[in-house]
Amino acid sequence: MEKISRFTVWRILFPLLILSFYPVVSYGRSFVLFLSQDDINDITNSPDDIDPAHVDTAEWDEFGDTETKTDEELDPGSWRPILETDSDQVPRSDEDSLYYSGVSKMVSSASSGDERTMEEAASEIESSALAGNPHAQSALGFLYGMGQMRERSKAKAFLYHHFAAEAGNMQSKMALAYTYSRQDMYEKAVKIYAELAEVAVNSFLISKDSPVIEPVRIHNGAEENKEALRKSRGEEDEDFQILEYQAQKGNALAMYKVGLFYYFGLRGLRRDHAKALTWFLKAVEKGEPRSMELLGEIYARGAGVERNYTKAFEWLKLASKQQLYSAYNGMGYLYVKGYGVEKKNFTKAKEYFEKAADNDEPGGHYNLGVMYLKGIGVKRDVKLARKYFILAANSGQPKAFYQLAKMFHKGVGLKKNLPTATAFYKLVAERGPWSSLSRWALESYLKGDIGKAFLLYSRMAELGYEVAQSNAAWIVDKYGERRMCMGGGGLCTDAERHQRAHSLWLLASEQGNEHAALLIGDAYYYGRGTERDFERAAEAYMHAKTQSNAQAMFNLGYMHEHGQGLPLDLHLAKRYYDQALEMDPAAKLPVTLALTSLWIRKNYADSFLVHLIDSLPDVFPKVEAWVEDVLMEEGNATILTLFVCLLTVLYLRERHRRQNGAAAPFHHPNENPPPPMLN
Repeated sequence: MEKISRFTVWRILFPLLILSFYPVVSYGRSFVLFLSQDDINDITNSPDDIDPAHVDTAEWDEFGDTETKTDEELDPGSWRPILETDSDQVPRSDEDSLYYSGVSKMVSSASSGDERTMEEAASEIESSALAGNPHAQSALGFLYGMGQMRERSKAKAFLYHHFAAEAGNMQSKMALAYTYSRQDMYEKAVKIYAELAEVAVNSFLISKDSPVIEPVRIHNGAEENKEALRKSRGEEDEDFQILEYQAQKGNALAMYKVGLFYYFGLRGLRRDHAKALTWFLKAVEKGEPRSMELLGEIYARGAGVERNYTKAFEWLKLASKQQLYSAYNGMGYLYVKGYGVEKKNFTKAKEYFEKAADNDEPGGHYNLGVMYLKGIGVKRDVKLARKYFILAANSGQPKAFYQLAKMFHKGVGLKKNLPTATAFYKLVAERGPWSSLSRWALESYLKGDIGKAFLLYSRMAELGYEVAQSNAAWIVDKYGERRMCMGGGGLCTDAERHQRAHSLWLLASEQGNEHAALLIGDAYYYGRGTERDFERAAEAYMHAKTQSNAQAMFNLGYMHEHGQGLPLDLHLAKRYYDQALEMDPAAKLPVTLALTSLWIRKNYADSFLVHLIDSLPDVFPKVEAWVEDVLMEEGNATILTLFVCLLTVLYLRERHRRQNGAAAPFHHPNENPPPPMLN
């Protein structure tokens, strides 16, 4: 149970009135792939005898390549030149200059809340877009989709993203693919996501899997996620400063960790291959073996140093001798390609991959899967390839998800299933270079630049990132009327702000965010940002319930108790209240009061008490306002509410005693009776 905010005690203990409680929400979900026999397709639906001379065809990715492309090459039109002051990119044309000028003003005005600058930004972006600049078209699609300085129009947003994607803008491709998938147009979605996933997967490492850097969720339900934010402050983080100090004093493990942080861009640090190389070399001098494997990666990719496959192989070999089994993957890769070794040798490559797999290295399973899928140095065996890919995927290997996506996409080894293929491609595509938007958004939030953070998270939201959708919605709700929200003609009106929050929470709820589903239910229940609709509220709460959300179970019980959007059914109401308590023991107090309300409703139907209980939702806001205005100390409010509850309980007990032959307490057979206070 999260910390109860000021006066929440008053909300809960007010006699027989239950408003809300918040269970701790866990967003980390491990992924385990389960396939039924219906998913298996032992007929490959493609020729069994793939010609080894054509194993490098684009249809089936082999082992990628180590050629390193810049993020700008992979993600053209990125906002990186504006968001990173050390970027060396120079606009290449007048259209680019106008586009980047517009983006710069848009980012600046989001920070300052300057409506005039935002209008100038939108006008420059629009001028560049009309001149045919695809990146400006992408940005203009974003403005129309968001309803920022332009009247919100999904049709215009789609049109501009379509033009931009056709011209090669990757972020518009992400937006289009996400739009198609939401509309169940999987034929179109899967094609675009496949292209995006290929770009992402070719940037992955050759030996050890790079850590999955998920966008940081800046909130945990109703509260700011302070612990996650503390760990994301980069070089300003006190823990990192201590680690760096230890590294400077010669601690080999600290040297390795600092190098690791810079190489992958972990803990809020900017990726810096040159710094990583320096720290890895120092760590090796101190005898730290894990740095050897990363040095092999660096030399194979030419990341921060001139590419040298021979040195790469030497470092990987040294690492393997230190029982770093993932290094065998890199060595096998070099033999497959014939880089840094005497010649291509598929037999040796297979031996190294098997050594990695025998030691439970997911990369080894993946690489063996590729060899058997394509018949590289072995007899082609799709069943065995499928087995290895599933093993790798269940260990979190993203490249394995990519291969399984293609199998579901093409119907090779697995029955053709476009929705599943789309979901797997999306999972991989979201690790592409455009995910750097998340880092810039988080940096802005940590620096207190809420407007800029909201703008960047909103951009990610339209690309389909659930965490960004959730973060942007949470910012709108938390910071309310502050100047960061720009609407169709200037600062957001209340209606625009509620509508935007509702839209963002809705997107997040569709992707399984239980807190978002709960808030969507609240929005429909109370009519916030949308029309009041009890039935749709019940649907949203039911969706949150499937994620084992105790608050949603409680709300469903309340709606059954009052017949709001659900049939009036006191037995179902009790069942949901009980389930809420089973799911979250901290809900004991509100569930107890709810069961008390049920007992009174069953045994004193149409009585004064029932009418009093039903009238409390209208009376409560006035009473709450009085408490907040008069009782400024939480302790006083708590004492008062406890006193009121006590009087209510004593009154009910006395009345119950006076009635002869009173009805039995409300409960199912073999269940525990309601609270002792009503015996």
